[in-house]
Amino acid sequence: MKSILFTAAAAFLLWALYENLFMLTVRREKLGSGIKIVHLSDLHKRRFGKENTRLCRRVAAEKPDIIIFSGDIISRSVRDLSGAGAVLRELCRIAPVYMIYGNHEQSIYEEKRGEFEAMLARNDQILLKNQHTTVNIRGRELKIYGLLESYTVYKKNGGYRDLDSITAADMEGLLGKCPGGEVILIAHNPFFGEEYAKWGAKYTFSGHVHGGSVRLFGKAVLSPERRFFPKNSKGVYTYGGMKLLVSAGLGKPRLFDPPEIVVYEI
Repeated sequence: MKSILFTAAAAFLLWALYENLFMLTVRREKLGSGIKIVHLSDLHKRRFGKENTRLCRRVAAEKPDIIIFSGDIISRSVRDLSGAGAVLRELCRIAPVYMIYGNHEQSIYEEKRGEFEAMLARNDQILLKNQHTTVNIRGRELKIYGLLESYTVYKKNGGYRDLDSITAADMEGLLGKCPGGEVILIAHNPFFGEEYAKWGAKYTFSGHVHGGSVRLFGKAVLSPERRFFPKNSKGVYTYGGMKLLVSAGLGKPRLFDPPEIVVYEI
């Protein structure tokens, strides 16, 4: 019996090490045809090869029209920004990169904030902080909005109780009225899908939950807010006429929840 338990524990540990040190999956979602989007999220401190060359090679192999990075390319405690700078430079060589701040960019250590912003200024990504831009791909016009919400939806008074929410009215105050046409919203937090749909987005790209960190029988176990079984943790969710597209992300410790690149056809 002891030998069986030891073997099971060893196998479990080896799998966890393999998943966290070596795995990188590609998930594909076909929602239409004509435009290919690579979705990345929540890299934090994770490295896939030196300067993330393995990650960038996998992205380049997909030949995307655009790349969306839905926040947390760093961790708030970052000391060395060279990795984030290198991956952004390489991604921008592959395709136009549209990115937003996640909760970690919002709360980066004060002494690193200026250095982080200077690093972004040296690169060619398009950072959207309650801003929008328009891109035309083979005759289709996409209006891309990036939401920068209050940090109090993530943490408040030093804890995770009584967090604030986002409403469609809040979004209209930050982003303006949603225009017609094909509107893409990049919003780090996936918990407000109903409100993103009410605002009027056709597609919303989110991350944040890391797939639940641990997944059991395909269900997320834990959110960054220390809540069990969070909703909207990974995959495609429908709210009215909107698709909420949630990446399980790339970084942070995880179990039965491998890091992922998501490729969408829309």
